[in-house]
Amino acid sequence: MAQFQFDWVDAFSDRPFGGNGCAVVHGGAVLPETVACAYVRETSLVECTFTGPSDIADVRVRYFLASREIPFAGHPTIATVAAMRDRGMISGDRIVLETGAGLVPVDLVGDRIVMQQVAPTFGVQPAPELVAAAINLPVDQIIGKPQLVSTGLPFCITLLKDHASLKAATLNAAAMGALGKVLGSDGDDMMEPFLVTLEGYTPAGDTFSRLLLLPPSPAEDPFTGSATGAMAAYLWRHGFMEKTEFIAEQGHLMGRPGQAVVTRLGRPDAPTGVRVGGQGTVLMRGSVDLPDQV
Repeated sequence: MAQFQFDWVDAFSDRPFGGNGCAVVHGGAVLPETVACAYVRETSLVECTFTGPSDIADVRVRYFLASREIPFAGHPTIATVAAMRDRGMISGDRIVLETGAGLVPVDLVGDRIVMQQVAPTFGVQPAPELVAAAINLPVDQIIGKPQLVSTGLPFCITLLKDHASLKAATLNAAAMGALGKVLGSDGDDMMEPFLVTLEGYTPAGDTFSRLLLLPPSPAEDPFTGSATGAMAAYLWRHGFMEKTEFIAEQGHLMGRPGQAVVTRLGRPDAPTGVRVGGQGTVLMRGSVDLPDQV
């Protein structure tokens, strides 16, 4: 057994029990995937991060779901930097993270933590009927064509007509399997549809989103920073968002309201990067004893 310090952080929230929780295990990047995933399952969180030294950045960050390691995730990035700042581990107003998706610069702007996600890549556009079946909605509730977009982690961005459609959506596991084949999923990447409407949950918001998940993850993600970046790139590219900067909201239907400021770098049709910023609140601090194998 080895002992590690950890922080439990609610990301994209300025208060406890809002946004999306993430446990940050300091120095835990040395642990194998089986142990890290077991820890995530123990916490019942969607994702946790494990940090370590880096030769090319200020810190190395590994991201884990309950089932596997992934190259990057948004709310855990906010959580990791919030935890490091709370522990006095950051000097200055910028830190660079080494992730599986590349180097991610993060700026500290007052209370906000702002990550610059990589330039978006735009992939396959599955038939709306296929996506509609996967989320148990009539196809006429989908606006435009869904598309696989990534700013570090791929998501099937799906624009819905209104909040009623967003609330009614549920995942159909069998249909998700068919959709995954079209999207090219090999089990290593998260590709569940990221559902978005062009109306905030509060008057401050410009968009409101949900991400439903399949087991062994929890049924829904409270706030998804990586998908928010991909969603923004999709909206700009297809002419659904005119603002260069807007407010994205998620998690309110779960009683965990979260909010991010999203900013475009470059042209709408070809963004060179997406900046996603929010606050992080450290809820718990402590130590955890973890084995070197399970």
